[in-house]
Amino acid sequence: GELLLSALGGEKVTEAPLTLQVKNKAPAEVQITAEQLLREAKERELELLPPPPQQKITDVEELNDYKLRKRKTFEDNIRKNRTVISNWIKYAQWEESLKEIQRARSIYERALDVDYRNVTLWLKYAEMEMKNRQVNHARNIWDRAITTLPRVNQFWYKYTYMEEMLGNVAGSRQVFERWMEWQPEEQAWHSYINFELRYKEVDRARTIYERYILSSALRCLPTHRCFLNVALLVIVHPDVKNWIKYARFEEKHSYFAHARKVYERAVEFFGEEHMDEHLYVAFAKFEENQKEFERVRVIYKYALDRIPKQEAQNLFKNYTIFEKKFGDRRGIEDIIVSKRRFQYEEEVKANPHNYDAWFDYLRLVESDADAETVREVYERAIANVPPIQEKRHWKRYIYLWINYALYEELEAKASTKTLGQVYQACIELIPHKKFTFAKIWLLYAQFEIRQKNLPLARRALGTSIGKCPKNKLFKGYIELELQLREFDRCRKLYEKFLEFAPENCTSWIKFAELETILGDIDRARAIYELAISQPRLDMPEVLWKSYIDFEIEQEEYEKTRNLYRRLLQRTQHVKVWISFAQFELSAGREESLSRCRQIYEEANKAMRNCEEKEERVMLLESWRNFEEEFGTDTTKERIDKLMPEKIKKRRKLQAEDGSDAGWEEYYDYIFPEDTANQPNLKLLAMAKLWKKQQQESEAAEADPDKDIDESQS
Repeated sequence: GELLLSALGGEKVTEAPLTLQVKNKAPAEVQITAEQLLREAKERELELLPPPPQQKITDVEELNDYKLRKRKTFEDNIRKNRTVISNWIKYAQWEESLKEIQRARSIYERALDVDYRNVTLWLKYAEMEMKNRQVNHARNIWDRAITTLPRVNQFWYKYTYMEEMLGNVAGSRQVFERWMEWQPEEQAWHSYINFELRYKEVDRARTIYERYILSSALRCLPTHRCFLNVALLVIVHPDVKNWIKYARFEEKHSYFAHARKVYERAVEFFGEEHMDEHLYVAFAKFEENQKEFERVRVIYKYALDRIPKQEAQNLFKNYTIFEKKFGDRRGIEDIIVSKRRFQYEEEVKANPHNYDAWFDYLRLVESDADAETVREVYERAIANVPPIQEKRHWKRYIYLWINYALYEELEAKASTKTLGQVYQACIELIPHKKFTFAKIWLLYAQFEIRQKNLPLARRALGTSIGKCPKNKLFKGYIELELQLREFDRCRKLYEKFLEFAPENCTSWIKFAELETILGDIDRARAIYELAISQPRLDMPEVLWKSYIDFEIEQEEYEKTRNLYRRLLQRTQHVKVWISFAQFELSAGREESLSRCRQIYEEANKAMRNCEEKEERVMLLESWRNFEEEFGTDTTKERIDKLMPEKIKKRRKLQAEDGSDAGWEEYYDYIFPEDTANQPNLKLLAMAKLWKKQQQESEAAEADPDKDIDESQS
């Protein structure tokens, strides 16, 4: 058109494209949903086509014409796609419906040439022959099928079933035999066995079981008419469950000896490397049914000793049930102990350094097992030495050695040599340069003493002190010598002990008490003097108290006063002052009251500058109690004037980060003596009173009417 316009000299007219614009974008008033569209389509039935008209055939020519058209349609479909087996099957079934068996057979044969591996094709072909009672043809087809596809079990099942339905038992058995040569799955063997049992052929069924399970080198087979050429057969399915099925088959048919022999051969066949708890459970239940309870017990114990514990849970359960039903109390306890032993074995295998599990395990075997078993478990336990040389890791481990030694001595009644070796092995194992255990050394020494071997006991304790001195070792050694009344040795040991730990106040006190008991007062006093002169002590207050009590017992009151004075030079603690005053009161002399009151006076003066006001209050309360019991009215009045006033105050708190944390209330004490010595406090009180009066006068001037009303009223 453009060329024509140009040829005619015309001009090309171009039109602008139309753009559709939606003016109203609001939703329509009537909305149509998908559900409505489907409902209308269903009501109108738009998709339904009318059925084709029925064709009635009235004569032979029309029938032949119909067959021709139909066959042509089938042939065209096959020609289009030969591999679609459904077209072949429909074609053959249509011919079969017309009783054209030869034609249907020909179609099936043509289809098999196309795809002989199609299982459905073979099945339809054979079913057609059987349906039309063509038995030989059906046999031929089944034979061809199992020859071509021997691993398709459905062909074998159909073939044997057909022969059995026809009453051809021998033929069915022959088919089964051909099938078994291919070593099929388990269900095929069971089908063969059930077939023989349906015809009461128990011996043949037993023979099939033998072929099903056993090998070509069968051992210990009994000579029986049912075992036919068994030695030439092969293993097919030597599983535990199949052995059990075989044994139950024999048991079901009351061949109990044969069943027992099957179980025994199964146990021998699998050996100890491939043991299965299900086999032993079934064997035990069989013997239980035969009332052979001792055999059952032997079977369970044999299996439990050899099967790994984590795989024997069901075995434990059945053994427990059996013992509860038929066993005595001892048998039930044995199985419970075995179960607990298994649990402990699993725990120590999972973590060999779990010493708590070892303790529980040892406690169990000690209560039930013999000495050799207990000794073996102890050896296994102590072999797990802690990998780190830190005392906290060794604390639980060392008790294994202690329990081992005590067991050997008390329970196993081991020889002296054996026990000595246990202790020595433990002592050699401990790294004494880093840490030691005084308990082991002391137990070893006590053991040697029980064996009346005192030199070895002293040598062991001396070695321990030389290698790794500890307070417990010194105390134990000293206690031993005290029991033996070897006081000179005790003195030497105390000297060594105090050289090792001069800050130990308890040792100084015990040493002094020993000398006091022996009647050597001067040595005891010298020991106390030496003790309080030490630059560092762990409990100096206990030492001083012991020294003071010692002097009081000796009735050396002047020396006791000197000790108190010396102690007060070191500390001004309120308890020391109170103790000093009570000592003076208990001295029992005429001037004791005045001395006691004088001590309280000194203490009160000394504690005026003390920051701890509670201690000063404690002193005054003790003084008041003294005056109430022994004082006069004057002294009582004086001490009452010295008692402080308890007032409540507030103070500001600060948090750890320095911020304000609020206020808290606390109680403070104001002593009269401190108020008298500080005139500023009186001035401050007068200032507060003046300020209060000023506020009252200002309030009166601000509201004079109120004062007039008050005066009139």
